[in-house]
Amino acid sequence: MLIAAPSMQDPNFVRTVVLICQHDENGAVGLVINREGPVGISDVLEKLEIDHAAPYDAPTWTGGPVRPGTGFVLWRGKVDPDEGWNVGDGVAVSPSADRLGRLAGTGSPFALCLGYAGWSPGQLDHEVQTGSWLFVDVDNTIIFEQPLEARYEAALARLGLTAATVVMTPGDA
Repeated sequence: MLIAAPSMQDPNFVRTVVLICQHDENGAVGLVINREGPVGISDVLEKLEIDHAAPYDAPTWTGGPVRPGTGFVLWRGKVDPDEGWNVGDGVAVSPSADRLGRLAGTGSPFALCLGYAGWSPGQLDHEVQTGSWLFVDVDNTIIFEQPLEARYEAALARLGLTAATVVMTPGDA
């Protein structure tokens, strides 16, 4: 996961924690996991006409500024690589509406991000070198058990840090 440095100025990423789904020579894709989205999960299920076995009163999350109408479902489990990403610590991510329907139909717990964060080839590496981001291992308890507003500090705490103690020095670019 990425943690925005306290000095981050981009309003899309100030005090965010981003779950990286893919990072390779083609760029990177991630999901912001600590910002409430504009609608509730039940609103999305209703709009997509997905029957659900349990009430889903939780909000969606704003996954990032790119394509805010695109949804990504996150859950504890595994997914076939053709359908999504296994990102670590038992967390799976899929953009599949069918997967969303299967989870909702069984009453399984899940989260739903609308939109995503995207980086062109080399862009994220450059941002890390210039001190914009810290890394921490994926932690499903931060993603699924911490309240949204506590995730930033919880992710920093995994590194033994607080926002007040982080000093970022850009590397050689």
